[in-house]
Amino acid sequence: MDPTHQGPEEYGQNADDSGRSDGRRRPSRESNAADFGQPAPQQARVVRLTAGDLLLTVNPVDGSEVEAVPPGAEAEPPVRRTPAERADHERAGAPPVPAGPPAPQLPLLERQEERERLVGLLARGRSVRLTGQAGSGRTALLDAVAADCADLAPDGVVRLNGHRRTATDLLYGLFDAVHHAPLHRPGPEELLALVRSIGAVVVIDDLEIGGAALDELLEATPECAFLLGTAPDLPAPGIDAHLEEVLLAGLGRAASLELLAKVVERPLTEEEKNWAGDLWFESEGLPLRFVQAGSLLRQRDRLNTDPTAFDEYDYFEPRPDDAPPVSAAPTPETLDVPLPSLGEGAAPAVLLASRLSEAARETLRFTVALGGEVPHQAHLPALVGDTRADAALGELAHCGLLSPAGPRYRLAAGVLAQLEAGGYAEEAAAHALTAAQHYAWWVSHPSVTPQRAAAEADAIVAAMSRLVPDGEAGRASAAVLLARSAAPALAAGLSWGAWEKALRVGQEAARIAGEVAEEAYFHHELGVLALCTGNLDRARTELETSISMRGALADKSGAVAGRRALALVADRSGGLVPPVRPQPGDEVPAVRQELPSGTPPAAYPAPQFLARQPGEEAPTVVAPLPEAAPGKGGGRVLLGGARRNLAAAGAGALLVAVLGTVVTLGLTAGDPEEPGSRNVTTEQSSPESTPDDGFPDDEPGDVPVPTGGIPGGGTSATPSASEPATPSTSGSPSPGPSSPDSSSPGTDDPSSGQPTSDPTSDGPSPSGKPTTPTKSPTPTPTAPTTPPTETPTTPPTETPTETPDPPDTSTSASGPAESASASASATASSEPPAEDGEPTEVAA
Repeated sequence: MDPTHQGPEEYGQNADDSGRSDGRRRPSRESNAADFGQPAPQQARVVRLTAGDLLLTVNPVDGSEVEAVPPGAEAEPPVRRTPAERADHERAGAPPVPAGPPAPQLPLLERQEERERLVGLLARGRSVRLTGQAGSGRTALLDAVAADCADLAPDGVVRLNGHRRTATDLLYGLFDAVHHAPLHRPGPEELLALVRSIGAVVVIDDLEIGGAALDELLEATPECAFLLGTAPDLPAPGIDAHLEEVLLAGLGRAASLELLAKVVERPLTEEEKNWAGDLWFESEGLPLRFVQAGSLLRQRDRLNTDPTAFDEYDYFEPRPDDAPPVSAAPTPETLDVPLPSLGEGAAPAVLLASRLSEAARETLRFTVALGGEVPHQAHLPALVGDTRADAALGELAHCGLLSPAGPRYRLAAGVLAQLEAGGYAEEAAAHALTAAQHYAWWVSHPSVTPQRAAAEADAIVAAMSRLVPDGEAGRASAAVLLARSAAPALAAGLSWGAWEKALRVGQEAARIAGEVAEEAYFHHELGVLALCTGNLDRARTELETSISMRGALADKSGAVAGRRALALVADRSGGLVPPVRPQPGDEVPAVRQELPSGTPPAAYPAPQFLARQPGEEAPTVVAPLPEAAPGKGGGRVLLGGARRNLAAAGAGALLVAVLGTVVTLGLTAGDPEEPGSRNVTTEQSSPESTPDDGFPDDEPGDVPVPTGGIPGGGTSATPSASEPATPSTSGSPSPGPSSPDSSSPGTDDPSSGQPTSDPTSDGPSPSGKPTTPTKSPTPTPTAPTTPPTETPTTPPTETPTETPDPPDTSTSASGPAESASASASATASSEPPAEDGEPTEVAA
């Protein structure tokens, strides 16, 4: 094809039926063309919504992005729904009507007293907790009371489902029922302000929170009256909640028999009444047991009429035209099926399921695999593999095996345990895998809206949660695929409770399956979710983990998205810069504290908070300084961390300079026997077998003491060879230590280790530390001698003698100031280094 000509050139493809000659294919008129073999690229569904003052962009590819809402892009304020809109919203959230023949409407028996009491308490604005066992008829009573309270509150009646819902989920559900705010999730403060103004009768069934969480829910909505249906074992709220308690007991014997007759739709025989009486005593009058017992009696009637009713044909399927008609009167071939046993009447789930269609039994297997969550009837044909499997939901509902739970159905109380004991959980993992693969395909289809995915959230989360404990890589990968596909839809559908559950299950499944890239994605999404909900510490942890994993995978786009979110976390944390990592061996605290009151010492100038220039090293963090301990030679300065290393390095450099000065003075000085020479002491003592390197004791020690100076400045301290030694100012460091008979500064000798300096000198010592003026010892007068004569060609020699050690009052030939410097440097070089975290004492 010619690159300059975009149209086709040959094979008769010069134009299509619409007259186009540009080579573009006419788009298909079928919205589901991809399902019929025509590949159509699907774009990722990117949804932008606001969460408080944050703009969240749900990106299924690289991860969601979050930023502050730019000016002019703020979400519109929520608008209250009208009564008609509230009614439509409530109908949309109701469970679907099961397929098949309508079930008989059962009356509310022996509940009139509780009904009137509940309505009276709610009319006075009191909140009530209705406590009863599962199967005691709480849902039916709540429906009747809600119908009686329709006109009590300005915002009407709000029905919520409390199954697996937290207090935060219920608050957002209440907000969504009263306000219309598309693609907007208010922040915590905005949410509390909005729900505080709601005045409605809130009916919550299957509530699972209590104690402090329930107190939080009641305190956030002071204008609402709550009717809560709970189990007896739920913790009660605090005393300040002012919550009324109403107990719901079972039905009486007469009411139980009446309910059973309503379910069977015929009068009961004496044998059936006796059987029902035993069942009433065993079940304590729970209405659910009699609804299920009535289903058993209906199946018995059908078997008595047609013994093969449940063998050849399904329960709700139409009979073939050539099938023999069913006669109302018993025939000789009709069997007299006995009544179920008392155990079968108390736990009838397995017996009821055995007489249902195969599609209904397969639906029960999927429901058991999902932990009691029943898939929507629209999914049953694909899951079961039967085009008429949607009618199975009606079979199960008419038998009393299901109960409504918000916009869906669940297994009734006690049915799940009965089915598991009956063998319906043998292939639960395989059924959960099939459900996970189906939901992964369904939730990714372009026709599925986020609202539809949110309505099926419980079944989706149950499918992936069932696969994770198995530990198999294949099933864990299926859970990862489902979580990866469903998480963006749940986030866009504002079902953030299910979004968080899907992310956590997906992260665990990705870890088991070894899919590092997907695990990094889930960490990123968890960090974004924590950021949007205000949990900054959790957000920082998750985002840093995601960034490190994506950096190892060279995922640049994902790492950039994580860094942007992490920058927003740092900004919302108060602009705190992450602490600088200390260097190895430099253990310093990350907190700077002020020095003690008063003027800081010269060694620690006042900190200057200046902006760092590019390329400049990070400032050293200074540890807290304890009180300075006074000593004989002056105050002590405690150094730690990096400053200790700097002091040691300076002492080493000073020692090198001192040794160089010793060599210079030795070459330029006269005979060591001359009276102008002095001994140079060290801090180590030599063994007795080692000859003394010092000069004889009878040598004169009347060399004048020069003044200390700053290194690199001053005048020379070397005496002239043609004149006697006179006092002079020297800037050279003192000679290195060489005499082994001088005690160290750490000994008990009061004359040892004391730094000396010229009283007239007030400058810093060569080490840069402040010095304390001290008085130098007075030299011992000796006999007058002649000035030494310089002999350039003959180097000075040292003659070992057997004389006793010189007295400790000897000082350096360079003066007291240089002697102090040499003592400090020798101390720094001879003492072992302190452990990390321990301060080092340096003589000032």
